[in-house]
Amino acid sequence: MPAYHSQFNNRSEFRTIGNMVLLPIKTKIKGPATPAPATEDDIIDEALDLFRANCFFRNFEIQGNADRVLIYLILFISDCLSRLAKNPSQKDALKILNTRALDHFALPGDPNFPLNALYAAPSRGEADVLRQYLTQVRQELANRLVERVYVDGKPSKWWMSFQKRKFMNKSL
Repeated sequence: MPAYHSQFNNRSEFRTIGNMVLLPIKTKIKGPATPAPATEDDIIDEALDLFRANCFFRNFEIQGNADRVLIYLILFISDCLSRLAKNPSQKDALKILNTRALDHFALPGDPNFPLNALYAAPSRGEADVLRQYLTQVRQELANRLVERVYVDGKPSKWWMSFQKRKFMNKSL
């Protein structure tokens, strides 16, 4: 059974940096991402929906640049869930994940980026835009993940059971 791929792979109207596409997202956080229509799913909704199914796969065939964004987001979700291992309150979880989203992180092409074989390094001028985009996406993903994981103020066991799983045996 193959892994699930992004529905945005066939769309070419979005800007590409390196070989990651800057997809629109539904957010109020400032950044370079264009706003997505509120009625449609964006890449963050897609990553949250596909996370539990895709994290079982050790291999992932990339079919487009949107898949690279999906891989990055799935790895970030996995990292976020591992940080919630001590079952903090919903308010504390939001603080922890927002801090993680704003932490300095490696970009494709950096020596400590875990997936350099799959990603092209951006040019120097585009690296700042990519960092801003990924920061914006990470912040929005952290907010939406807390909304999904916490049910009645407690972390859902259906989400927390995936905290030790590694997608493609990688982590950010």
